[in-house]
Amino acid sequence: MVDSLFPKVFAAVTFFSTYLGGLFALKFKEKIHPIMAFAAGILLGVVSFDIFPEIFELIQKNGIDPTFVMIAFAGGFMFFHVLEKTILIHHSHETEYAAHKHPNVGIISSAALIGHSFMDGASIGIGFQVNFLVGIFIAIAVISHDFTDGMNTVTLMLSHNNSPQKAKLFLLFDALAPVAGFLVSTLFVFPQNFITIYLGFFAGFILYIGSSDILPEAHSKKSSLKLVGLTILGVLIIFAITRFV
Repeated sequence: MVDSLFPKVFAAVTFFSTYLGGLFALKFKEKIHPIMAFAAGILLGVVSFDIFPEIFELIQKNGIDPTFVMIAFAGGFMFFHVLEKTILIHHSHETEYAAHKHPNVGIISSAALIGHSFMDGASIGIGFQVNFLVGIFIAIAVISHDFTDGMNTVTLMLSHNNSPQKAKLFLLFDALAPVAGFLVSTLFVFPQNFITIYLGFFAGFILYIGSSDILPEAHSKKSSLKLVGLTILGVLIIFAITRFV
């Protein structure tokens, strides 16, 4: 009974993590960098010491060709790279014409974030279908970067001349998206082959978010040994948990 309650609790926490991240962006964005540095370490640790070991075990258990998993891994990394950079290219073109910033650009960009937040929630449900521990660590990874997702949603909306009220509305949508994704994932029992390949895709996505988004942003104002130390601490904490807990 307790085990069945945990997935729902983690799914609920994603809502608060995302929403609080958006509220933080409205008031204290300049103070977010230490949190982001630590979160990047958490993501790297989850990919290295939880998701990939589980993938190796599933490959061996089910006789899956690892090539397909690595294709999914590269695909997850590149899919979100292309998605993000396509949006950013659009943004950079918009900034060439400062008088022509359109609220719809912020809306479209935020909608893309909401879509990937939905996938985050589905990943939690799929993780718990693998086993309890994998579900917990995927949930930790999702929660740690959903905070920055909330920040990004608000920032994209406001930077393209949307009102704070509309930014808060899209923040609410973004916060609800992972909960909806989790609920949808509970309606299906996924085959082991699909789960293994999806974990590869999810690992690529998480690695991209940590290395290309969160970590550079953490050092965007000023790099310091403190920030580097927080990232290393995040990695070590996940290593310790996966090995000793």
